[in-house]
Amino acid sequence: MMHRTALFTAAVIPLLLIAGAIAQQNTLKDAYQDCFLVGAALAPPQFTGQDVLETQLVKAQFNTISPENVLKWEVVHPKLDTYDFAPADKYIDFGQQNHMFIIGHILVWHNQVPKWVFEDKDGKPVSRDVLLERMQDHIRTVVSRYKGRINGWDVVNEALDEDGTLRQSPWMKIIGKDYIEKAFEFAHNADPDAQLYYNDYSLENEPKRNGALELVRELKAKGVPIAGVGLQDHVHMDWPTPDQINTTITEFGKLGVKVMITELDVDVLPQVDQSHTADVSLMVASNPKLNPYPNGLPEPVQHALANRYAELFSAYAKHCGLVTRVTFWGVSDKDSWKNDWPVRGRTNYPLLFDRKAQPKPAFDAVIQVAPKKPS
Repeated sequence: MMHRTALFTAAVIPLLLIAGAIAQQNTLKDAYQDCFLVGAALAPPQFTGQDVLETQLVKAQFNTISPENVLKWEVVHPKLDTYDFAPADKYIDFGQQNHMFIIGHILVWHNQVPKWVFEDKDGKPVSRDVLLERMQDHIRTVVSRYKGRINGWDVVNEALDEDGTLRQSPWMKIIGKDYIEKAFEFAHNADPDAQLYYNDYSLENEPKRNGALELVRELKAKGVPIAGVGLQDHVHMDWPTPDQINTTITEFGKLGVKVMITELDVDVLPQVDQSHTADVSLMVASNPKLNPYPNGLPEPVQHALANRYAELFSAYAKHCGLVTRVTFWGVSDKDSWKNDWPVRGRTNYPLLFDRKAQPKPAFDAVIQVAPKKPS
């Protein structure tokens, strides 16, 4: 029988070799260091070290991080008088220990919010004043706790419908359209030095983009401290086009705000909705035709994905300085939400690292199109 020490050594050496290989290869953060930050959205296994390989991958490749869920209302503030900061504290500690630009996600959204936020003890909608008080308490408590530690906050998420009008969320129905500026005001008061962002998907579609541009104009005209706009970019192989991306970035830049790509992934599977929505409430019945690659991505599709990522990063890099951050929504294919949305149980391949946390051809393609440093 192998001695316990030998067993431990046999298990650790491969991990150390892999971690060393990750550290020595070209990295995303180094390739784009003169252009923008490159990051990933993390789940607890990656920032607690439970997933050793992916933790090493994050440290090696990225210089900014976002939390997938641990700062969302249902996790951090599940009951009226109850806050749970334990998971978020570990996320912040990981970012600080590794000298990363730390994002807070998300303060005001219509999803993943407990019912009690919008209802009284009888289940009826609360008044405007009550909901504003609850919003202010939540934002003040959460943002103040991480003052000076979280560098930028997604303050309001997905406030627009596809036609560019304001979504009729509980926030909108109960408070009115000024709930957005109130959220920014509360966040700024809690941490005047933090960067504050508006975040949404499908802003490359002209109607929604126009609505977002008008929203930003109104906020800036009122002196609301909005520093940037986040384009989620849950994209497909053929949408958005480079022209749509360039136009969108340019138009927001004209308003004097920075642009971030906040939730990047590329869906290689058949589309189930032509609106290009990333609405988490959309669910579609399982169908084998919608899951064509359960056992691996065919080489031609792998090649096409690499070309698509090269196209995307070429577009982003045209706007160095205006685009300040590109963050992938997840670390490897095995963690991606795209495996379960909008069809549960699909096998998707939307990121740069495969299910074993190894770089795919798309990773090399992204490195190759990085702006060349002057010799």
